[in-house]
Amino acid sequence: MSDPLLVEAEPYAYAFDPRHTALLLIDMQRDFVEPGGFGETLGNDVTLLRQVIPPLAAVLAATRAAGMTVIHTREGHLPDLSDCPPAKLGRGAPSLRIGDPGPKGRILIRGEYGHDIIDELAPADGELVVDKPGKGAFYATGLDEVLHEGGIRSLVVTGVTTEVCVHTTVREANDRGYECLVLSDCVGSYFAEFQRYGLEMIAAQGGIFGWVAPSGGYLKALEARS
Repeated sequence: MSDPLLVEAEPYAYAFDPRHTALLLIDMQRDFVEPGGFGETLGNDVTLLRQVIPPLAAVLAATRAAGMTVIHTREGHLPDLSDCPPAKLGRGAPSLRIGDPGPKGRILIRGEYGHDIIDELAPADGELVVDKPGKGAFYATGLDEVLHEGGIRSLVVTGVTTEVCVHTTVREANDRGYECLVLSDCVGSYFAEFQRYGLEMIAAQGGIFGWVAPSGGYLKALEARS
């Protein structure tokens, strides 16, 4: 058995075995990170999320080259909205609501152009895409079963947004016994203060939810293995 790889992280070094680790890309969808999508209808500046694309693309390429498991998620709903709670559908005052026609098709509806993952991070053949109706990747999905069947015990977490879908997924994963490393430059928020505090909360109290590190440390660990 080979020694685990180490990544310099907060609150201390993160150890992982690539054979039992998956890269998780959360909701890198056109509806969230491109103009005209749901994120923009809420009044957000999508350019803040697009900053994560270059470092995440590098992480994705290196992870694939290492032969590791890659999993993508997409938040969205059935065309009849039967899996969208009224509280979610009616929340706030966006210019367009979930299910409304938008520049990229119906907002956050499965099968629509806007619901899909951006071209820069498009899933490769054989990579799992998990469609989820909620914020967390484990709620109402088969993700936990897939990870168990694949012998996955560690998750390298990326995607958007830091304080919502990323945080919810990391908390869900932590409760299920997975060890999560969140790559700080590969997750993004529409709000700078949420980004900062969201990352601090994950690593607080000795890593109450997981570990946090910039992607450079993760890439360095993979390079040392090759």
